[in-house]
Amino acid sequence: MQSWGIKARRKIASMKPPPRLQALIEEGLIDTVVRQLMSGKEAMVFVVRCGDETRCAKVYKEATNRSFRQAVDYTENRKVKNSRQARAMAKGTKFGRQAQEAAWQSAEVDALYRLADAGVRVPKPYNFHEGVLLMELVTDAHGDAAPRLNDVQFTLEAARTHHAALLVEVMRMLCAGVVHGDLSEFNILLGHVDGEDSPVIIDLPQAVDAAGNNHAQRMLLRDVANLRDFFGQFAPELLTTHFGPEMWDLYQRGMLDPDVALTGQFAHQQGAVDVRGVMREIGDAAADEAARRLRMQAVG
Repeated sequence: MQSWGIKARRKIASMKPPPRLQALIEEGLIDTVVRQLMSGKEAMVFVVRCGDETRCAKVYKEATNRSFRQAVDYTENRKVKNSRQARAMAKGTKFGRQAQEAAWQSAEVDALYRLADAGVRVPKPYNFHEGVLLMELVTDAHGDAAPRLNDVQFTLEAARTHHAALLVEVMRMLCAGVVHGDLSEFNILLGHVDGEDSPVIIDLPQAVDAAGNNHAQRMLLRDVANLRDFFGQFAPELLTTHFGPEMWDLYQRGMLDPDVALTGQFAHQQGAVDVRGVMREIGDAAADEAARRLRMQAVG
């Protein structure tokens, strides 16, 4: 993956801004567009200059031009304050689809501000204008755009350290009432903060309310399992841990705190088997695995 340092970027000519970013230049929110950083399922991200600072601008794709579906599981219990918009969204009108798209985009903005206030390591948001999210550019020790975890090889000790750090971040998110919903090595950056490498969580439009979404538990368990499986490649002892169920159990009992010392062990309670629930979970797990394979193919 090619990356250019900030100092080097200052010496090169800026690229012609895309139409969506030209509006931000005219509004005085950014000065120049340096280059495209990445293009994903939901958005394109650009490196931009704002005065003396280098930031990034996430330009959301139109719903018809992206592959990630706004699953009902994610949007369940999301509130729309405007009753006219809510009715239009329910009817599926053109205006309703536009309102739904706007709500989907603003969900990430709301989650970023909420999590930043809770002390979660996420990119600092600066502005949201006409479908463009302006936020902090997460960098590595050299000032280059930080890599995603899936682009990094870890030592045994580093894997243990970053896994433990991310568990704390997930707990901090859960204490703030938020579940990422799609957390994996593909949407965590390895930034450099205060002289040390530190994971930074990104991509939050699918974040769900922990208390108000019936699928929050399953998503939390999947998020934590994804971290276990990834870092378990480098630290095999992590593969036998059960931090997700332990974390959710503490949350349900009102005992979760980011400073709590998790054990990674959890005894599942025995009881009557909910056959329909089990079959539903099997179906969800199969869909999750299929989506994960698609992400890996897209990255590859």
